[in-house]
Amino acid sequence: MRMSARTGPWANVGRGRSGNGLAWLARAGFIARGLNYGIIGVLALKLAFGSRPGHAANQQGALEAVAHQPLGKALLVLVAIGLAGYSLWRLVRAFGIVGPEGGSDDSAFDRVAAGGSGLFYGALCVLAILILTGGSSGSGNTHQQAAGVLGWPAGRWLIGAAGLVFIVIAAVQAWKGVSRDFLDDAKQGEMSPAVRRWIVGIGVVGHVARAVVFALIGIFLVKTAVEFDPHAAVGVDGALRRVQQAPSGTALLTVVAVGLIVFALYSFSDARYRRL
Repeated sequence: MRMSARTGPWANVGRGRSGNGLAWLARAGFIARGLNYGIIGVLALKLAFGSRPGHAANQQGALEAVAHQPLGKALLVLVAIGLAGYSLWRLVRAFGIVGPEGGSDDSAFDRVAAGGSGLFYGALCVLAILILTGGSSGSGNTHQQAAGVLGWPAGRWLIGAAGLVFIVIAAVQAWKGVSRDFLDDAKQGEMSPAVRRWIVGIGVVGHVARAVVFALIGIFLVKTAVEFDPHAAVGVDGALRRVQQAPSGTALLTVVAVGLIVFALYSFSDARYRRL
């Protein structure tokens, strides 16, 4: 007889129960994600007010900033563990083994998104380990990487497709924020009215700010493909710098930076209230 994810050997995987290792790792991952976005937001604020942040306002820069703090190596080890846990949880969910509270009711889109997220945060975990071991030199910027891909067969199409993926992700993030769809994954029954209002506020602002950054990355990747110009490609740091260069750029970048910090707070709330 075929066993389902609810009744088979995976029945308890991912459930938010005390003592479930994967659930605890996933919650540690939300904290690591929040720390990463919070540092990016702080670096972006420094950029907005004209100071040199010392690290790029992106994921690698955030991890490097952690490593350079007092006890930074120990903290980065904990961040790497959290990123690994979050990556594992997302990949397990991508295969339909778990959903909210151990079910497997995710749509095909949700599973694809979980898989992409799992791979991305797995790569961040590897990057954290490389920084810890001194193996990350930070060589190879976005322009150089784009130039390399443009030289591949169908490289132009690959970059254009990547840009469209980022734009779709941005649209999904914006919709989740504006529609408050993120509440569907939260343990609302465990929230007081004040806590729920707080999480709604930081969830809306944080998701929209994250969507802005992803949309800019996607737009400039599409521009790279259309113009066949690797200098048009940007990562997170480049996207934030483009915001700064726009009319009223300092004010806009400040708003986006604060929004990323707010998303960090939302990630911390997910560590407590996310249904796993």
